[in-house]
Amino acid sequence: MVLITGANGFVGHKLMETLKDAIPAPSLRNATQDDIKRIIEESGADVIIHTAAIADIETCQSNPDMSYFANVQIPLYIAKASKGRKLICFSSDQVYSACSEEGPYSEDVVNPGNIYASHKLEMEQRVLDILPSSVMLRAEWMYDMHSHKGNYFTNLLNAEKSVSFSSSQYRGITYLKEVAENIDKVIALPGGVYNFGSETTQSMYEITKEFISILKKDIIVEDAPAGHNLWMNCEKAKRHGIEFSEVLTGLIRCAKDYKIIE
Repeated sequence: MVLITGANGFVGHKLMETLKDAIPAPSLRNATQDDIKRIIEESGADVIIHTAAIADIETCQSNPDMSYFANVQIPLYIAKASKGRKLICFSSDQVYSACSEEGPYSEDVVNPGNIYASHKLEMEQRVLDILPSSVMLRAEWMYDMHSHKGNYFTNLLNAEKSVSFSSSQYRGITYLKEVAENIDKVIALPGGVYNFGSETTQSMYEITKEFISILKKDIIVEDAPAGHNLWMNCEKAKRHGIEFSEVLTGLIRCAKDYKIIE
């Protein structure tokens, strides 16, 4: 049995569709340690996948206490209540947001550049201290066709005149369907931190230019000022059988799945 937090969210909703034995956790907003212990025990789950978070960077910057409770304290409550169970927590590629190295980054090179990223890194370290068998997934910017919030894929589909991405910025972006397809292998991972998602050797500008051409959209792709890289080396996860399409291949797969292209 798998208990999923954030079951109505972008990632959680897809996992609920994919995992046959998944059950949704109730909202953990303002939850106490006792609340979470009760939720986990009553669920009967032997695996907990924690996707709930406050992921908006500006919201976290403007309200760090709220961010800390959601992104650090709640996962710590879950870890303490998860002894004897497998715990998987979604972290973020933002832990690399202030790295001075060019990348791609391995798991041991981190430098968070915002409050959200700092809280995610603290969460990883403290949860692993409590529960060394837990798995921390440093997930990339994910996309899918159906989403309440805009993502890279839908932003390009809805663009009308131009889009801007930097030829100096490298970042993996990941098809949500492939996240769900890998989740059984994730559950089998040894405890630790894993970069998790699609890899690329192309800049965001190059990827966007090629994908816009494949979509046959008549919009301009502008070369934006250099941004920080969130460019991950996912070799560690691949050694355990976790495979993603390269970024452009994943985008094409998504477009074909939703019959946007043939």
